[in-house]
Amino acid sequence: MIHPTDIVRLAADAPLIEGYRLVLPRRDEIGSLVSRIAEWIPDIRVGGASCFLSEEFYRQQVIFPDAPNRNILVVLLKQGDNLAGMFSCEFDFAAESVYAALCAAAPEHRGAHLAHAGITFTEALGRHMGAGFIYGMATMRSSHVQSAFERAGWQLTGVMPGYDREWVAPGMVKRVFEAFYCKLLVTDAEVLYPQRVNMTPSTKSLFDCVLSAQKART
Repeated sequence: MIHPTDIVRLAADAPLIEGYRLVLPRRDEIGSLVSRIAEWIPDIRVGGASCFLSEEFYRQQVIFPDAPNRNILVVLLKQGDNLAGMFSCEFDFAAESVYAALCAAAPEHRGAHLAHAGITFTEALGRHMGAGFIYGMATMRSSHVQSAFERAGWQLTGVMPGYDREWVAPGMVKRVFEAFYCKLLVTDAEVLYPQRVNMTPSTKSLFDCVLSAQKART
């Protein structure tokens, strides 16, 4: 479990443009947040991120100062008292990993580099909780989040064809491609690398590509 006080402290260190800040939401802000997310990214009315459009989801599963022992965190991007965006992540305490989940910003605040700040914040949280692995998905309908992951030093390890569902046009829902990014937070000595005898030719080819890219980054 991560104490809300630690979350607030780490959020204060997130790399944001002057005038912006990351804060924990209050319970009385849930309704407004849900409405704004629906405006900012209507594509997620279906699919995995649609839970962020449900007020009950926040009440039952999201961390608040009076409910710290949950595994889904939502932080708000504010400029003064105005809601400018949000970022979320999910903790898997058994696996000691963190998933960088939904990131959303109002169109007029999309120059505030929320994605980069949220990704950096997720990594700081992961290191604080002793996690060994952090990961996230980036839509392939635009390059913005992909670029944010890459600037933060996360590694592209695959493409997930048809991973999720999105509302792509009025009355039209399709499965969409997502890019899979991750970052190890432990040393090589703490990782069991697979033996090549246990890989199929296809797996070997992908493994060599991923390993080569990983070594190039270190």
